Amino acid sequence: MARVLIVGCGCRGRALGQRLIADGWQVRGTTRDPGTVAEIEASGIEAVVADPDRVGTIYEQLDDVSVVVWALASARGDEEAVAALHSGRLERILEKLVDTPVRGFVYEAVGSVAAEHLVAGRALVERAQATWRIPFALIEADPADHEAWTQAAYDAVLAAISR
Repeated sequence: MARVLIVGCGCRGRALGQRLIADGWQVRGTTRDPGTVAEIEASGIEAVVADPDRVGTIYEQLDDVSVVVWALASARGDEEAVAALHSGRLERILEKLVDTPVRGFVYEAVGSVAAEHLVAGRALVERAQATWRIPFALIEADPADHEAWTQAAYDAVLAAISR
């Protein structure tokens, strides 16, 4: 089965990863915090320390990856840095995907991040699809409904890979 990279592998990302693993997927998940690596690995996910603020650290994780899940719609931190995750940082990673084996991109479009940043991120993903034919799917479920979010994310991964 294919490999998925979950960028932002917090509790929802781990739930998605476990669901994908149960279906035979290989899953790699990122964290900025080396202290959470063991928690991610306990879920059966290959954990890597990578920071979406440093796009190169994400790009290094794309070997043998078929789908990238950008699960950062509830990212916390400095407003400017969070906005960059849905603008400049996202745009750079999308540009780099052209030269990788990635065949699909999933964007979390609903969360606690300011709506204008999520709208901008969605537009970038749509533009990448139109420009470079990168298939994408959106996670539009409320992240507060953990079960519905996990199902929507799972469905989005399958949709992104099948386009």
